[in-house]
Amino acid sequence: MVISRTGGVIAAASKKVANPLLHVGSIPIIKRIVLSYQQAGIFPIVIVTGTEEHEVKSQLVGCDVIFLHNDDFEAPELFDSVKIGFRYLEDKCERIVFSPVNVPMFSPETLELLMDQKEEIVTPMFGETGGHPVVVASSIIPELLQYAGEDGLRGAIASMEDRRAWVHVNDEGILQSVHNAEQLNSRLEEHNHALLQSLINISLVKEAAFFNPRVKLLLFLILDTNSVNRACEHMALSLGSAWDMINKLEKELGYAIVERRHGGSHGGRTMLTERGVQFLKAYQQFENNIFQYAHNEFIRLFRESGLL
Repeated sequence: MVISRTGGVIAAASKKVANPLLHVGSIPIIKRIVLSYQQAGIFPIVIVTGTEEHEVKSQLVGCDVIFLHNDDFEAPELFDSVKIGFRYLEDKCERIVFSPVNVPMFSPETLELLMDQKEEIVTPMFGETGGHPVVVASSIIPELLQYAGEDGLRGAIASMEDRRAWVHVNDEGILQSVHNAEQLNSRLEEHNHALLQSLINISLVKEAAFFNPRVKLLLFLILDTNSVNRACEHMALSLGSAWDMINKLEKELGYAIVERRHGGSHGGRTMLTERGVQFLKAYQQFENNIFQYAHNEFIRLFRESGLL
């Protein structure tokens, strides 16, 4: 079931090529990419973990991202992590943005430009060199996943070259790797300025807040997994906290959001009710509309006037 227009995948599993906790400025690079994704309005954001998984989750607690584990994280092959993320999102959003964690300095503005393109595959270029992130249509994910040739994701995309758009961007960050610390730090001030944006964190409130992006993510994962336990595993949330969120939401709304089914050979299941699904989709549309309005107004009032 498609819930969102654009989801995102960040590959941070490989022990040999990923360094998700490397700090550039005051935050680790994994968080820097998440912030860029969020500034561009991407939801959901999937982190494919492996190396330093516990520490990565600790750094991103409260960032409302989904964690998927790559059991083969000792292997250097990036495409394995890509496949995990793509398989998860292909039926949940129309397009997917992908970036490896070791390319953290592209700007949210670049992301927005790439997301505005209509082609099935979109790759940014700085000068004559292509970089990350890459945007792909969910409709072509099955074809990409079937690729068995050499050169991983790059080879899979090259095999579909006639369906790709190359977009020239004025953003050297699409090429800058964690393997050149001096280069990353030289771009820090510029990238921090690019991250400057209004932070819209929408809650539904009566006497107190009862629905926010974290509860939204919980409902999204219950819809996907039919399990509160598994939803909690994917978002590093305690089971008790999850049920507190659900019970409070249902009390304030006055109707059931989840349906609890007990017993059976595979144990109980928890699913969203039909009204729960409608509520989730309506909230996502509401959030998208507010995000777009706020983003446009921020540019008009602050960026275009030169105040920020």
